[in-house]
Amino acid sequence: MALSKQERRQRIKYRIRKKFFGTNERPRLCVYRSNKNIFAQLIDDVNNKTLVATSSRVKEISEQKVNKVEQARLVGKAIADKAKAAGFNNVVFDRNGYLYHGRIKSLADAAREGGLNF
Repeated sequence: MALSKQERRQRIKYRIRKKFFGTNERPRLCVYRSNKNIFAQLIDDVNNKTLVATSSRVKEISEQKVNKVEQARLVGKAIADKAKAAGFNNVVFDRNGYLYHGRIKSLADAAREGGLNF
């Protein structure tokens, strides 16, 4: 029997999470994508803490009338700026089971342009 979309993404997510683990020196950049918004956060898995977070619901980003791919690019730049301010240069990218395409790729490229290494 074929897997549903959610079950497929959950399996991919577990497979990715086995390999990548965020530490305080190199946190995990986790991305969540809903139909309207996109969220990014740096997570320390050792201490179970969110170190830095941002989303497309932040006032500076939500006020701009752009499409969702450009919105993801703005979130990528914002998370890179916040991470640099907090002292993080190296991260592990966790696409959270989503395909590396469209909004996820746009966010990752913008974070790399902002100075994050992954």
